[in-house]
Amino acid sequence: MSLSLDLLTANDRKGQHAASYYAATATRQTDQPALAGDTVCDVCVIGGGYTGLSSALHLAERGYKVVLLEANRIGWGASGRNGGQVGTGQRVDQTVLEKRHGLDQAKVLWQLGLDSMDVTMDLIQRHGIACDYAPGVLHADHRKDFVPETRDYVERLQSVYGYDKIRFIDENEMHQMVGSPAYHGGSLDMGSGHVHPLNLALGLGAAAEKAGATLHETTRVEGYEISSDGVVVTAESGTVKAKHLVLACNGYLGKLDRKTAAHVMPINNFIVASEPLSEDDAKALIRDNVAVADSKFVINYFRLSADRRMLFGGGESYGYKFPDDIRSFVRKPMCEIYPQLKDVRLDYGWGGTLAITVKRMPYFSRVAPNVLSAGGYSGHGVAMATFAGKVLAEAIDGTASRFDAFADLKLPSFPGGSNLRHPILMLAMSWFALRDKLGI
Repeated sequence: MSLSLDLLTANDRKGQHAASYYAATATRQTDQPALAGDTVCDVCVIGGGYTGLSSALHLAERGYKVVLLEANRIGWGASGRNGGQVGTGQRVDQTVLEKRHGLDQAKVLWQLGLDSMDVTMDLIQRHGIACDYAPGVLHADHRKDFVPETRDYVERLQSVYGYDKIRFIDENEMHQMVGSPAYHGGSLDMGSGHVHPLNLALGLGAAAEKAGATLHETTRVEGYEISSDGVVVTAESGTVKAKHLVLACNGYLGKLDRKTAAHVMPINNFIVASEPLSEDDAKALIRDNVAVADSKFVINYFRLSADRRMLFGGGESYGYKFPDDIRSFVRKPMCEIYPQLKDVRLDYGWGGTLAITVKRMPYFSRVAPNVLSAGGYSGHGVAMATFAGKVLAEAIDGTASRFDAFADLKLPSFPGGSNLRHPILMLAMSWFALRDKLGI
């Protein structure tokens, strides 16, 4: 790994989406002009993923003049490359949050997780976003000794949190639902679901533009300065003077804000898409067209596309460069779950960069009175990042209660400073990956 590499260009070409299944089946192509010259607005948003697009949309709907700057294309980053799972709750189990913050605050965070799903579904329906939404996420236990804990957790969500959209799945039913011997039980959450993530991002972009936001693509931001009357954002081809600034860059933040960067760590993940499968073969893999995520630390996550391809995500890397052969890299964990797919043709293989935090909770920060940042969704970002955009808009508009609920978590920064935090993360992740392999 080289820390001098640039995540915006290390694995991709400027202005082009990754050669993914999602890009090949996108419902629209964007060609927004780059920023040219100097402009003035109420709010400048940096980043054209879920957080930035949702911020721009909700702010524009409230009457703000919004300018959004994206270094590549709308939905180019993790928002257009992820596994497409749209989950309720937080990335961290409620029992963990109860230990950290107490039951009352854990319930507040649970409700915010439900709010994230409600906001996302409302946007899909209200703006007619065609993103192939399908209900259901199956959480699969890869170790038998995890199953009793899962049963207890489901009962707690039902009894303490009043959540009735989840149920326990025993080993027999698990084997009926997933055509693999790898899992021993789990839970099925029908309040969650899965989408075509790039089409969701493109739909949010179209809605933001229709609401009056100005979107600029292929506009790389070089920095910003806080002035006496707002913020001046400097890009390659112009400047934006704004009263407020939203940093919505997630794993691609770079050096734009060192405080946020110390709390949000970029890591890479990889997905393959198989050739289209017959209806019978697809049902034999995932009977009910739900998304699946397993209990490994280096998680396997998979689902069927609308045209019955197996979309399988597995494997992580912690340097900047992607593997040379992503399809072979992901085929290995895929065949550990589904040996019957060893000869299936893989039509697409791609990687993307997401961002994690130490505590695996999203990082919200008021960098300055008029500069807000959100990111670090830790693999739970489809709904949460979309929701974050609305929360940021609320805070700018003067209602910061939901923003403060996240900001008050006061997440720790990664240890080691700018030079050592990547090596330390690599060591830690490698250790947990070894534990997966050893079953400990």
